[in-house]
Amino acid sequence: MVMMRRNIPAVAGDVNAAIGERDMLMFMSMGPPRFSELRRLAPLLLLMLVGALFLLLGGGRHLSIAALAANRAWLVAAVARAGVAASAAYILVYATLVALWFPAAELLTITGGFLFGRWFGTLYAVIGATTGATIMFLAARAGLAGLAARTGPRAAALAAGFRRNAFDYLLFLRLLPVFPFWLITIVAGAAGLKLRTFVAGTLIGIIPGAFIYASLGAGLDALIAAGRRPDISVLFRPSILLPLLGLAGLSLLPVVCRRWRRRRCGA
Repeated sequence: MVMMRRNIPAVAGDVNAAIGERDMLMFMSMGPPRFSELRRLAPLLLLMLVGALFLLLGGGRHLSIAALAANRAWLVAAVARAGVAASAAYILVYATLVALWFPAAELLTITGGFLFGRWFGTLYAVIGATTGATIMFLAARAGLAGLAARTGPRAAALAAGFRRNAFDYLLFLRLLPVFPFWLITIVAGAAGLKLRTFVAGTLIGIIPGAFIYASLGAGLDALIAAGRRPDISVLFRPSILLPLLGLAGLSLLPVVCRRWRRRRCGA
């Protein structure tokens, strides 16, 4: 994933710089936070702590393709018995794991496609991922909002540019599968985006990827019967990645047009 990110040419300087390592190093080099800052960071730190405990207690070993294949009969029977409650439980689990920074979105979406089919699997995955990301975003915004202004004028200017074109930039980042989901959420929270902008950009931006993974899940039984495993790197195939790049580029067209008009009027 890192290699893919390095190979993709920069489309918007503000976007690349906003998630650059330089700003992260500036954040790490800041002095010890005051008590009031620690209190604001409490929700975000709590999510990180619970996520770490989940991993330490071995929760991660139940989230794998092998575990899904081994328990597929039980899962299908449980969903058939529970009905609507199974959908609600799936969304709740998905949202919780995303909020806890657990990097298993692809597997969870494949599971949704397997249990509920391509279309409902996509719908439930999008709802769960957006809900979990929103929880993390609110925690990040409460603890990190205003951070850019304290790290220097360059970071403050980047955050201001992100806020001015918030929806377009966020949609661009969500459409591309090369940027870590949690990192985009943290950057959006630190930049102080509006809640409705974050929710809309996230919900719309993750639909294409969610549909692809849910489609993989819908055909999981056939893959298992053939002794194969779903290829979760399918988003990086040129036939899929290039259209996603095209969509991401289109999402930045409004920003490019606005800048062109400002330069033309200022000339």
